[in-house]
Amino acid sequence: MFHGSLPALVTPFKDGELDLEAFEALVNWQIEEGSSGLVPVGTTGESPTLTHDEHDAVVAACVKAAAGRVPVVAGAGSNSTRETVRLVEAAKSAGADAALVVTPYYNKPTQAGLIAHFEAAAEVGLPIIIYNIPPRSVIDMLPGTMAELSKNPNIVGVKDATADLARVAITRQMCGPEFIQLSGEDPTAVGYNAMGGVGCISVTANVAPRLCAEMQAATLAGDYPKALEYQDRLIPLHRAIFAEPGLCGAKYGLSLLGRCDESVRRPHVQVSDFVKNQIEDAMRFAGILN
Repeated sequence: MFHGSLPALVTPFKDGELDLEAFEALVNWQIEEGSSGLVPVGTTGESPTLTHDEHDAVVAACVKAAAGRVPVVAGAGSNSTRETVRLVEAAKSAGADAALVVTPYYNKPTQAGLIAHFEAAAEVGLPIIIYNIPPRSVIDMLPGTMAELSKNPNIVGVKDATADLARVAITRQMCGPEFIQLSGEDPTAVGYNAMGGVGCISVTANVAPRLCAEMQAATLAGDYPKALEYQDRLIPLHRAIFAEPGLCGAKYGLSLLGRCDESVRRPHVQVSDFVKNQIEDAMRFAGILN
């Protein structure tokens, strides 16, 4: 169910409040452009600055707009196990197909603590995708820990943002080929699939959904020469979007396409004029902006 290009959706705002009309239009556009799934209210969706009610509202809006056309993997991460369980329960009630659960940030739990945290989330009964992002959470879920968790039928895969391509092969060996491995790092997505991955939860796909979807489809068909052609067009855009926080870059790119406002919630601010120019140039290079 979970493969290909799954955009980590931004959360549009208007006058500081949720713009669900723009969000629902964004969901429809993403599906029309070929995205294989949708991931609302992850970090790219500014989940740290949403209220609990806003978080739940965005997940519900995504499920409603997607209408079963593609799977919805709802962001449900927190550094509190109790809060994580609540978020997973809300995602399940809304009709999401899975929950994306990040390793608890700041707390720095042990590997045993990670097992306890994810097993509690899995008890809700919704498929769980582990989000392993050591640069932000300051804790790395080791392959052995992931292998232990993969025995749980409700823990089905990982979004891997380690940027360590060897980790894909190690995880495949320890968790088995049926364990879903999704890249969480746009610039290495082609290499990730070559090592055994099956897709990417992508920030860049907000702005270039068709290109990202077609690149992923090429890798899954084993056509890596074609995938590299897409990668060559997308690399400048990856670099530009992530020159400053990626969600800010993605929102600016979407604003150029008339898809949503570029406003973000503090502590984030809009990208600098220098980076705006980079994003515009990269979008023209990719052929998605005149």
